[in-house]
Amino acid sequence: MNATIPTIAFELDGRAVEALPGDTLIDVARREGIDLPHLCYKPGLEAVGNCRSCMVEIAGERVLAASCCRQPTAGMKVTTDSPRALAAQKMVIELLQSDMAEAQYTRHNEVDVWAEKLGVGRPRFAPTRTQPQLDATHAAITVNLDACIQCTRCLRACRDEQVNEVIGLAFRGQAAKIVFDQDDPLGDSTCVACGECVQACPTGALMPARGVALNIPDKQVDSVCPYCGVGCQLTYHVKENRILYVEGRDGPANHGRLCVKGRYGFDYAHHPHRLTKPLVRREGMPKTGDFVMDPERVLDVFREASWEEALALAGGKLAQIRDAHGGAALAGFGSAKGSNEEAYLFQKLVRTGFGTNNVDHCTRLCHASSVSALLEGIGSGAVSNPVMDVTRAEVIVVIGANPTVNHPVAATWIKNAAKAGAKLIVLDPRRSDLARHAHRYLQFKPDTDVALLNALMHVIVEERLVDPAFIAARTVGYPELEANVAGYSPEAMAPICGIDADTIRYVARLYASSKGSMILWGMGISQHIHGTDNARCLIALSLMTGQIGRPGTGLHPLRGQNNVQGASDAGLIPMMLPDYGRVDNPAVRAKFEAAWNATLDPKPGLTVVEIMDAICAGQIRGMYIMGENPAMSDPDANHARAALAALKHLVVQDIFLTETAYLADVILPASSFPEKTGSFTNTDRLVQLGRQAIDPPGEAKPDLWIIQKMAQQLGLDWDYGHVSEVFDEMRKTMPSIAGITWERLEREGAVVYPCPEEEGPGQPVVFTDAFPREGGKARFVPADIIPADERPDAEYPMVLITGRQLEHWHTGSMTRRAGVLDAIEPDPVALVHPLDLQRLGVEPGAAITIASRRGEVVLWARADDSSPVGAIFVPFCYYEAAINRLTNAALDPYGKIPEFKYCAVKVVPGGEVAAQGSYGGGQILAGVAQLAI
Repeated sequence: MNATIPTIAFELDGRAVEALPGDTLIDVARREGIDLPHLCYKPGLEAVGNCRSCMVEIAGERVLAASCCRQPTAGMKVTTDSPRALAAQKMVIELLQSDMAEAQYTRHNEVDVWAEKLGVGRPRFAPTRTQPQLDATHAAITVNLDACIQCTRCLRACRDEQVNEVIGLAFRGQAAKIVFDQDDPLGDSTCVACGECVQACPTGALMPARGVALNIPDKQVDSVCPYCGVGCQLTYHVKENRILYVEGRDGPANHGRLCVKGRYGFDYAHHPHRLTKPLVRREGMPKTGDFVMDPERVLDVFREASWEEALALAGGKLAQIRDAHGGAALAGFGSAKGSNEEAYLFQKLVRTGFGTNNVDHCTRLCHASSVSALLEGIGSGAVSNPVMDVTRAEVIVVIGANPTVNHPVAATWIKNAAKAGAKLIVLDPRRSDLARHAHRYLQFKPDTDVALLNALMHVIVEERLVDPAFIAARTVGYPELEANVAGYSPEAMAPICGIDADTIRYVARLYASSKGSMILWGMGISQHIHGTDNARCLIALSLMTGQIGRPGTGLHPLRGQNNVQGASDAGLIPMMLPDYGRVDNPAVRAKFEAAWNATLDPKPGLTVVEIMDAICAGQIRGMYIMGENPAMSDPDANHARAALAALKHLVVQDIFLTETAYLADVILPASSFPEKTGSFTNTDRLVQLGRQAIDPPGEAKPDLWIIQKMAQQLGLDWDYGHVSEVFDEMRKTMPSIAGITWERLEREGAVVYPCPEEEGPGQPVVFTDAFPREGGKARFVPADIIPADERPDAEYPMVLITGRQLEHWHTGSMTRRAGVLDAIEPDPVALVHPLDLQRLGVEPGAAITIASRRGEVVLWARADDSSPVGAIFVPFCYYEAAINRLTNAALDPYGKIPEFKYCAVKVVPGGEVAAQGSYGGGQILAGVAQLAI
């Protein structure tokens, strides 16, 4: 025991033991290797003591005690295996068994496991309850309440861990049962399919749908989730090279929790659309931006080729363009879904093989403006504190983010903190699920972020709530900021942002005066032409109050994709080399030239949207794209598709025939996430190890192998034998991860950076003493109101807001090929306020046409009051209604990020929704069902 923590000495089964404060008897027993039966008890959940299977005898007490609820006292004498205690334990198990159905789904349940351990035979008692009906109404979860023992682990997992509050225990006596909402079928309830209840259930009463968990896996492989930036650790259960199901693992970011995508979004890896052989565009098959894609008929457009032919053609033509027109005629897009090692090698290939800095990835479309402001203001683009620090904050500000949809497990920590007493402030034009947990919800008008944030700072300055000591010691530029916000009084800004002055003043005081305030933001802040200014205001708010550099207080831009942080760290951006050294800094460039034995271009490269414009201008002729889908994700997608079609040579490396791959000259079949080993960096700066669980199909190859072969075609002498060799080269050129060895990652699974020294602990909270800027001081940068590039008018009177939805990810190429996810959300929908539907004369579920100055799409209208009247929200994951055909490509001048979150549209009733065809829907679900047999 730790000598600095007072302990409680007592006797357990005749031996002297010590308990820590807060320990229960079962905690100490588990630590001492004593295996006490338990069913309602589960570490991490509130102890309720309702199953009574963990009863123990305490000397001098008349009745037995539930060890999961009882805490030891000094001198207590506890016996876990006395005849009386054992008799009680056995009786409970036998009674529970008697009411449980004998079925395939109850095999290997925890009641049977304890019955075997305790020597309990077949129950002597007849069943006493009427067995409930099977509930198979949900695509992800089957409900077998005839196996339910009412331990309430599912209820507590739903209520206390995930805080979704769907599951309850209703009725009394023999009629008591687990219910969903108001005793609805699970498929009709508000369940978000996180599966936490399934993972908590000890009996098979809640199971993955279609019986996939009834198969006995060949192996379990520990890895991480391939979706958002939270970086949840998980375990793949694999049989005969197929993933059967997924469970959450006790990782630093999730502690066993998962969301619907992490738990059920894995079977895309087995989908029949997987690319399994290299493909070359057929002679005479033209490329046009207005294509209609059918993945079932890929061989109408492409022919199969050998790897030798495909690589020679792919790399050879890129080399010809480079040699004829210079490196600036080429560009590369890497992927934030690939590993750190893949990102590092890809940008190295572009810089040393192409001879240009024209390399970028999807961070340009997500948080480029945030990173630009952070580098400018505090000298680092990374978060100051992990998400989990919200549990240590007094005030939590969430602005321009919808974590329950985009970062669901991170949202659980925010909801846990709010339930524990932290004051949650949600600021957003759209009302997210977090708003119902908020102490204050500020639904400000779209595009008025700077007005509202400057008004908050005005109050803090006016009422002298700033931290003068912090400002003097650790910042520069405060007088300019103070002068700038003087004209932004709450009274003046209230009519602009739509929030009354008193509320603005209350929130400002609350944030500034708390012992610890954290700000978390998302793409609602960054995806504007004034996104950098939005982030500058948040940074200034933190600096002026000293709310940074301590546990429970700081800045956290929530990262979108699973490795967007790591890909940026590794240099997959056009103006920065690995670890954010600028390409136009001679000292930084010299360091990498020596490490790579190459001459590097001193000119910053072009960004995603700039590259598309350069193609149309005839400046860029060839591209190599790995795992990105700009034909779906770029703004003004018609323009992006036309640009990609205009390339003289396009090489796409991917796992599916994406919309971008359809425009390729050569397609290289790559490995999906569970088919590779590599490191990935989450939003908390946590470097984690993803391990290969299955083999790639057919002739598909690991991405690292393909990148190396492409490099060789370009004249680079690369021969990395193992992914660890790439990681070792990275840490030798990147001081932030210098102390993280591959052996340590394999041993520990996760290490946070900065970690400059081997075996060092890493730094979860940074900027504690200084900022990584000149003089160690952060910089205030004032911001003024800049309106959106395109405002509503008489012709286009509504505002379009785009984003993600819970069940689908990014452009949908993975999740729409995951059976459960596509079954839950199969159709393209627009979320429209009921009053707007009424004004338009449209019934919920009817088709509508949305048009902007750049194009139009037709989709189904869903009544939803989360968006304000006059604004419409559409996910950008649907190929048949590609909403980025409508969005505006206008750029933030600093971060070069497009204005996805605001453009003018008109909405009219009617239109014909494009057929989904073979891209998704029932065909996928049927295919997955076959895998489960």
